[in-house]
Amino acid sequence: MAKKRELPVDAPLLHALHKKPRTRREFLGQGLIGGGGYLLMNPLLTLLSSPAFADLDPSIITECNITEGAGKIPFICFDLAGGANIAGSNVLVGQAGGQLDFLSTAGYSKLGLPGDMIPSIANPQTANRDFVNTELGLAFHSDSAFLRGILEKTSITTRANINGAVIPARSENDTSNNPHNPMYGLYKAGSNGSLLTLIGSSSSDSGGNSMAPTLMMDPSVRPVKVDRASDVTGLVDVGDLVSLLSQNDASAVMESIYRLSSNKINRVSTGVARDVEIKKLLNCGYVKAYHNAKQFGDPSTLNPTLDTRIIGSSGIFTQTEFDSDAEFRKTAAIMKMVISGFAGAGTVAMGGFDYHTGERATGELRDLRAGRCMGACLEYAARVGKPLMLYVFSDGSLTSNGRIDASINGRGKGEWTGDNSSVAASFFLVYNPNGRATLLGGTADQQTRHQQIGYMRADASIETSSTPAANNVNLLVETVLLNYMALHNEHNNFATVFPNHGLGNSTLRDSLMAFAPLG
Repeated sequence: MAKKRELPVDAPLLHALHKKPRTRREFLGQGLIGGGGYLLMNPLLTLLSSPAFADLDPSIITECNITEGAGKIPFICFDLAGGANIAGSNVLVGQAGGQLDFLSTAGYSKLGLPGDMIPSIANPQTANRDFVNTELGLAFHSDSAFLRGILEKTSITTRANINGAVIPARSENDTSNNPHNPMYGLYKAGSNGSLLTLIGSSSSDSGGNSMAPTLMMDPSVRPVKVDRASDVTGLVDVGDLVSLLSQNDASAVMESIYRLSSNKINRVSTGVARDVEIKKLLNCGYVKAYHNAKQFGDPSTLNPTLDTRIIGSSGIFTQTEFDSDAEFRKTAAIMKMVISGFAGAGTVAMGGFDYHTGERATGELRDLRAGRCMGACLEYAARVGKPLMLYVFSDGSLTSNGRIDASINGRGKGEWTGDNSSVAASFFLVYNPNGRATLLGGTADQQTRHQQIGYMRADASIETSSTPAANNVNLLVETVLLNYMALHNEHNNFATVFPNHGLGNSTLRDSLMAFAPLG
């Protein structure tokens, strides 16, 4: 008998006396398969090359509420911790007739404006009120540090599409216990992101310095802390797939896993009453993994430092500005996430606004930097082509005793000398790429009352009966949320979304809204 020749090491072992292999163990034992690697890779390559598995139906993604901003207007709020000046020296606040229903000279002095800088003065040579600037729709004092910062970072074209409203409202001085933050309320109103729901620059329950209204809080959407580029790029981890495969192939693998898992999940009964909801939750987990791999497998998609619209020779910030100022880096990270639709809403918390230091310059410089950050958000929205609602608030406020700081940075204004919650205010600006938001009201007088929601007395103290928000921070938040919903033409649903609200009937609520829905 001729001696049989040896077989190659990878040749299958076919024995006449053995039955045909049926199990994986038998295939493996006879060398007909090369182990798990070969068995998995062949179907994997087939899945990746199949047109049917090239992409997931967008309707499936929508069903899992994974969209850019959930179709809502991006929202960013600036939480200026310490009790910043907003009324008078920054945004003009007037009596019952609106912003230009001017206060008394003594009232403006309390707000840090000397007699030769009050907005009611007309220049005899030009007949213009040189201390009133309405370039942003909302009237600012022309030497407002907020305004100077915003103008520095926005183009003329961007400014033409901005409008705003101011809300005189008391809040306690120097405390994080003011329930100023609207983040959770925005989520209830439908705000969401394709990656995260809410973000904030502080690791607090609200994402900022001030707390959120207790009845609105939802621990399931607690804001994720983001205050630098590394926080943003570290948000997504799709494992080693992207390093082993291309981003497209990695997302195809995730999509295939979703289909296989979905088929199995849908064939099994959980035996509980909420079977459908449980299956949807499980399926959406796989859909989210697919979406993350497809959209964010390359972290540079999220990285503000690589966005030339933000940083560089033609960017909003120069490289030197960005490298030297943490507040600019924080703002860039938040605005990139929110305006791009990766997060639904975000809080930029900035500290050091308790600046009643017996001089004026410190407050002016801090307000100027805050204004630059606000302007950066508005300009980035314009460059991306997205609308934006920007809200600015602080815990309390402060007043001047009339003494003048004549230094260069003091700018000849009144020194800040003490806390005073009775002169506090908040304001919001709305950027609309399709044109400046339209104030409600059929006449100019009516429109001025929608642009200033509430009012001050002549002595610059808030008339606490002027609106529900004037003496209740919880209702101030509700007023902001009402205005956010109104921009979407959803204000008629306000009582349904917030059934325990304190803003009264629909007629009163209509008086608390500034703008018609955005077109």
